[in-house]
Amino acid sequence: MDIIKIIFAIILPPVAAALHVGITKHFWINVLLTILGFLPGLIHALWLILKK
Repeated sequence: MDIIKIIFAIILPPVAAALHVGITKHFWINVLLTILGFLPGLIHALWLILKK
């Protein structure tokens, strides 16, 4: 399942964040970061998925 989330993180970071943590503060932070720049949103989504 992590592979699918990583693919979503590369394509649409907020979707990957929502799949991993749900609609929580981390999702909204990711939406904001993605709006400000795609790369920060991508890094945050990957960080959420890869930290355990």
